Amino acid sequence: MSETRAGQQPLTLEKGVAIFLDGLSGKNRSQATIRAYHTDLLQFLTFLHETNVLIETPQDVQKIDILEYFSHLAKKALSGVARARKMSAIREYFRFLEGLGLIAKSPTTGVETPRRERNTRQFLRSDEYTKMLSLAGANPRDYAILQVFLQTGIRVSELAHLTRNDLDFVKPSLTVVGKGKQAREIALEKKGTQALKSYLAVRPETFSDRLFLNYKGEPISERGIRKLVVKYTKAAGITKRVSCHTLRHTFATYKAEKGVSPFQLQQWLGHANLNTTQIY
Repeated sequence: MSETRAGQQPLTLEKGVAIFLDGLSGKNRSQATIRAYHTDLLQFLTFLHETNVLIETPQDVQKIDILEYFSHLAKKALSGVARARKMSAIREYFRFLEGLGLIAKSPTTGVETPRRERNTRQFLRSDEYTKMLSLAGANPRDYAILQVFLQTGIRVSELAHLTRNDLDFVKPSLTVVGKGKQAREIALEKKGTQALKSYLAVRPETFSDRLFLNYKGEPISERGIRKLVVKYTKAAGITKRVSCHTLRHTFATYKAEKGVSPFQLQQWLGHANLNTTQIY
């Protein structure tokens, strides 16, 4: 175990995490990112306490402990993407403590980041969905539907059941009722907001409060939305199989590539389990 100066309390693993998270707050990192790091580090600390009773402080952690932890995660079949994210949290934690002089050297030095699997879920390249949007530009409803899919990642069933009251142009945001009747709010970007305003300007007046209507002025069905997506996919010359769910994966993939935390993605996508989100 590490030595401390006379009268000085040793820096426990948990105290080190608390100092690290305070440091992230000081750097103005998002709350979602801080929560993700906190969860990943607590899981790591739990493993250390369960497998090595001699580890009490960050200085006690050795490279072999890091390697054993990631071997443990691999045996649990945790994806390479999830393991890479946990490695990032652990590496940044120890580098932070090393930078403050609280440990002599980070035990993550020389430990390779787990390989991320290729995302096998089908998604559209930016040139592909841009072509679809361009072709739908002359039809305000179709253009708005594609924009909502690409900007929010909602399910086709959720889009079909949207009402005009779900729109808030002040924030601007969209309230979506997902599985289990759980409501979530998703921010709208400028293009999506403008697309919806343009559609509402020409939307037929009916007794239905559903947001998207078919050519008869009735609520558009999920089948109708699926046919619409296939129509613009073919018109854009996209040969791979594309569905409404592909647009959902497109949204999630690009958000993940921009560094959005799994916790934030989970909230936007309405996933009940974080493991479902970690594929991205």
